[in-house]
Amino acid sequence: MRALALVCTLNASPAPSSSQHLAEQVMAQFAHQGVQGEVVRVADHDVRSGIGVDLGDGDAWPAIREKVLAADILLIATPIWLGHPSSVCQRVLERLNAESSETDDKGRPLVYGKVAAVAVVGNEDGAHKVSADVFQGLNDVGFSLAPGAVTYWVGEAMHGTDYQDLDETPDAVASTTKTLAANATHLARLLTGSPYPAA
Repeated sequence: MRALALVCTLNASPAPSSSQHLAEQVMAQFAHQGVQGEVVRVADHDVRSGIGVDLGDGDAWPAIREKVLAADILLIATPIWLGHPSSVCQRVLERLNAESSETDDKGRPLVYGKVAAVAVVGNEDGAHKVSADVFQGLNDVGFSLAPGAVTYWVGEAMHGTDYQDLDETPDAVASTTKTLAANATHLARLLTGSPYPAA
């Protein structure tokens, strides 16, 4: 089993990122489930705006897309900005939308049978709204969602603390991160052994 985390912070490496920090914690839990993984910070790559599997002229999405298609589980990690997923996250969802027209020899979208999960960080309320937005987009293009497919941390409103700066991971975040990894892995294994039927 393989997992891929797409970190949708606005900042390119090596800038610190709470989204990256939480994504790496999720990937550590996947490793405990026997799932190998990779973390990709999208802002480090020239992912073009638009809907298409390849927008040409140096578009970095095709290489990232190959990683998506090779993974059994996709984690989207995003910060909250103005109550919404980041613009980088929205761009990733738009690029994934092209998968709606990419099908296998039985007419199923190529991402059918793949499991998705979400990690959200921010210093304001909105984690449920952001995860709902991302869930809808991922499900629309064919990803499956396990129970408890989100982990998140939000600080107090108008507070300056970032998740990456906490001295220790709150118990509630650690628990939901562990549940996300266990349930997503379980569902991915089930779908590997019993794929969705063709319509």
